[in-house]
Amino acid sequence: MTTKDLKAPKRKLVPEMEGTTARWYARNRGSANQLAEYRRQAARLAEGLPAGAAVLEVAPGPGYLAIELARLGAYRITGLDVSHTFVELAGEAARQAGVAVTFRQGDVHELPFEADSFDLVVCQAAFKNFTRPVRALDEMHRVLRPGGRAVIHDLRADASVADIEREVARMGIRGLDAFWTRSALRWLRGRAVTAGVFARLAAESAFGGAEVGPEGLVGLEVRLTRAGAA
Repeated sequence: MTTKDLKAPKRKLVPEMEGTTARWYARNRGSANQLAEYRRQAARLAEGLPAGAAVLEVAPGPGYLAIELARLGAYRITGLDVSHTFVELAGEAARQAGVAVTFRQGDVHELPFEADSFDLVVCQAAFKNFTRPVRALDEMHRVLRPGGRAVIHDLRADASVADIEREVARMGIRGLDAFWTRSALRWLRGRAVTAGVFARLAAESAFGGAEVGPEGLVGLEVRLTRAGAA
């Protein structure tokens, strides 16, 4: 697969994450095991962030990670999602958690923020759905301050069926929800990329490159930095 292939219209369409579909996803991502994992991820992401740092989560979905980041300290957290339902659900979850997070609707390919606005950009489990992946990376680069970093976690295209089975078990969901989650992950591998392809995407972007490695049982972790000292 080449990076040119990723931009072709043959990529599988993703069901719209609105209404009932979005609420099902939010419920499934809110298991005790997964919330604990969000807390661990938030702690890792916050390492080295100064007080008052501005953080953007792209495609936060129901907002669980953004909320955990907001619990950690005096950061300014913003979440941007294309789904109106997710923006509504995440905002309500933040209010119930008693934390200040700004959630708004928008498109990663045209981020509605000024250049040099954020110290950290985070994106989880959504990059494979972006129709113009290099454009999305360029937009993340634009809104980062010099020296700022972006961290992307997503499904690996070469994740095995056995790994997916173990990942769903680790999530702590059962029954039909587990069945549909396994099915969705197997299907979504058709949109995901390998570490090598992601490295080439990053090289084509304004970042000029990235550190790409495995994350968990089925994922990739991509770390990118905007050049220049903050």
